[in-house]
Amino acid sequence: ASLLAATAYVFVLRGERGGGGKTVLKLAHVLDVSHPVHIGMEFMAKRVAELSGGTVEIQIFPNGQLGSEPETIEQTQRGALAMVKTSASAVEGFVPEMAVFGIYYLFKDEDQYWRVLNGPIGRELLHAGDASGIHGLCYYDSGSRSFYTVNKPVLTPPDLEGMKIRVMPSRMAMDMVSGLGGAPTPIQFGELYTALQQGMVDGAENNAPTLLATRHYEVAKYFSMTEHARIPDVLFISTIVWNRLTPQQQKWIQQAADESSVFERKIWAEKTAEAMKELEKLGVKIYHPDQAVFAAAAAPIAKKLDGTPVGELADRIRKVK
Repeated sequence: ASLLAATAYVFVLRGERGGGGKTVLKLAHVLDVSHPVHIGMEFMAKRVAELSGGTVEIQIFPNGQLGSEPETIEQTQRGALAMVKTSASAVEGFVPEMAVFGIYYLFKDEDQYWRVLNGPIGRELLHAGDASGIHGLCYYDSGSRSFYTVNKPVLTPPDLEGMKIRVMPSRMAMDMVSGLGGAPTPIQFGELYTALQQGMVDGAENNAPTLLATRHYEVAKYFSMTEHARIPDVLFISTIVWNRLTPQQQKWIQQAADESSVFERKIWAEKTAEAMKELEKLGVKIYHPDQAVFAAAAAPIAKKLDGTPVGELADRIRKVK
């Protein structure tokens, strides 16, 4: 099948090389066009066009147009799709090391988080998917994740008892929520609004810009700033596609991706501040619970990973100054 996919891709690529020998790369993701991460990728596409003198074009397909996260990751692995932007959690099945980001309160703060991502560990993780067909290009800021709920706020870990909380299709996300007493419920992102509305789940966890862009606040009015996990968004390119590009094309794409990561972080900070104000205006009740209580409750769950590859990676991250 992989040979077929590769052949199909070459055909598509040749078919899309216009008279000027243009290379067109399709990039899929599930976010809305107002999302900072989408804006970051638009910046990258513009930079690739500039750097390549218009010979490389990145076409972005937002809003899950080309499929859900798992579907588009698989398409990218096969080379049927050139690029995909996904949450690090969504690739755990393909890149097991990415599960480390799901550990609650792993990072000391935002600065340490970026030192890890922009350092040797971050690079190692970007390349950890090469063997399974996806080559990481860069990280996008996705802030920190907090609980938002329909019927009551989450102010202490016992508040989660018996609550059905939507999580990403990630083993780690499920283990963390169930460790705190919640009932983790994996639901595709695109189906979450309806699930909240119909009471299939009592809440979910995400960041402020996403809560605003998805309009989940219309149903879930309680936002508890637990800030329990920092899970980056990751931009991947199909290894099949990457290996077919010239070294010069690879250089342009990598440079544009790196620049877009820096650009997106700025946009993220602005949009987060705006989103918090906007959510408050829209009647969302924002709480600031004691994070230390949640961190203490989550510690034994993380402890269970001691001695595993992910546990060892977590230890290395904790040691980053």
